[in-house]
Amino acid sequence: MRRFATFAALCAATLIPPLAVAEWGSFEDDFEANAKAWKEIEAQLPGAPVPANLIQVKLDSTTRNNLFVDAASLSVGDDGVVRYTAIIRTPTGAENVSFEGLHCENGERKLYAFGRTTGAEAGKWSRNRYAKWEPIQARLAGGYHRELFYHYLCTVNTKRDVPTLLRLLKSGGIYDQ
Repeated sequence: MRRFATFAALCAATLIPPLAVAEWGSFEDDFEANAKAWKEIEAQLPGAPVPANLIQVKLDSTTRNNLFVDAASLSVGDDGVVRYTAIIRTPTGAENVSFEGLHCENGERKLYAFGRTTGAEAGKWSRNRYAKWEPIQARLAGGYHRELFYHYLCTVNTKRDVPTLLRLLKSGGIYDQ
């Protein structure tokens, strides 16, 4: 009889955890079923950047390049994505122009298009055929996406609307207020 009681207790002990896990899985499924799936809106390409609208953004000391954000292109979409035109200028004057977005809720960035600054194609955009959301590299030295994300456009205590973000860009970010 004692062996039977031990056997019954052992069987009960091995059956209860799977039942509890199954019940927990049901809870997770119910929770995720009620979550609203995020949907990105289609980004509209802005006009070409105008020098009078450029705001210089302070970067860390690991780069000699200068970053500018075109104030006229800055927007916050209904999908929560902050979109902007970035201009990177090297010390020799070469420029890279891109239209980008930051998905602040999950720390990702997307490069929508490349801009042309010289020649017959100046002021025109070329869509990025391989555009996809990529994580922002927090430890990448000289990464301007990291600076924009943490110090200007996606800060924790900041309301995400265009006037607030413009004020942060012009004032040097959350640490220079």
